[in-house]
Amino acid sequence: MPNDKRINVLFVDDEEGNLVSFKAQFRREYNVFVSSNVAQAWPILEQNDIQVVLSDQRMPEITGIEFFEAMVTRYPEAMRILITGYTDLAAVIDAINRGQVYRYLTKPWNEDAIRDSIEKSYEVYRLRKENKELTEKLLEMNQKLEFLARQSLLS
Repeated sequence: MPNDKRINVLFVDDEEGNLVSFKAQFRREYNVFVSSNVAQAWPILEQNDIQVVLSDQRMPEITGIEFFEAMVTRYPEAMRILITGYTDLAAVIDAINRGQVYRYLTKPWNEDAIRDSIEKSYEVYRLRKENKELTEKLLEMNQKLEFLARQSLLS
């Protein structure tokens, strides 16, 4: 993919080593943004068209699920992937129900699993966006047809 067509990925994790590692592993394939906390993540989301967001579940100020839950209303289009070192079924269920998480991955992460999740998430993102655009065009065409039908009835 050309540089301007690369997927914009945000990774949020309170462990600096994970941020450095993630950026080093994926910066050649994606436009990678990293944040060590949710407060830093919001401006990144506001200033960039982020398509895929990966977040650690356990962070000091807010959980990944709570972050994703807040994202749903502000950035509903962004695909959300939860990453955690803990296998907690309640967290998985919460993530799916409250944060509308597309994928759930475990630490330590597998590079291929991350890549596959980003690619599949982006494909869903792209298809949803395309569907929304086509729906808007269809509504616009329907309005034009209704207008033309009314005009011909008045003539």
